[in-house]
Amino acid sequence: MILPHLETPRLLLRSYSETDIPDLVRLAGAREVAATTLRIAHPYTEQHARDFLAMAQEESKAWFAVALRSTGQLCGGVGLRIEPEHFHAELGYWIGLPYWGKGYAREAAQAALWYAFENLSLHRVMATYFKGNTASEKILLSLGMKREGCMREHLRKWGEFIDVEVYGILRTEWESQPAPRPHFFTHGA
Repeated sequence: MILPHLETPRLLLRSYSETDIPDLVRLAGAREVAATTLRIAHPYTEQHARDFLAMAQEESKAWFAVALRSTGQLCGGVGLRIEPEHFHAELGYWIGLPYWGKGYAREAAQAALWYAFENLSLHRVMATYFKGNTASEKILLSLGMKREGCMREHLRKWGEFIDVEVYGILRTEWESQPAPRPHFFTHGA
């Protein structure tokens, strides 16, 4: 999928490129990052990064590299797994450990929601996180998502079954959020 560039006050969301591979290995490769996600391996190798870049090009994916606007430095990723026949997507994100606690995940996820509803005309976006990941819980609540339940021992990570919390937001809920909503600027890829 060809993605636009989205700019938020502090971030640039853009397509991934081969030049991101070293930063992907370094940032996504941190055990702390992998521990909070299902699809990031640990250790994370150059081959994992190359496989991810190929997957990110699939038509049903809108995966953005998240970079700092001030420096262009990659700091994480945010994306949507889109099911166009159902007009919904699953939101996912990760932020490199050196950038935790700065609000970048929320800012990037908010831009991805804007893209999902305004550009892709989706009806619903959902997200999941491993139970106990209170940082992700706070992010999803701040985006206006509602808790929809817990899938008990739904996933297996590193030999352990993990409960998964499910959150979602409908287009009408997103549209009814108090103004002013942040503005995102799109630029051609």
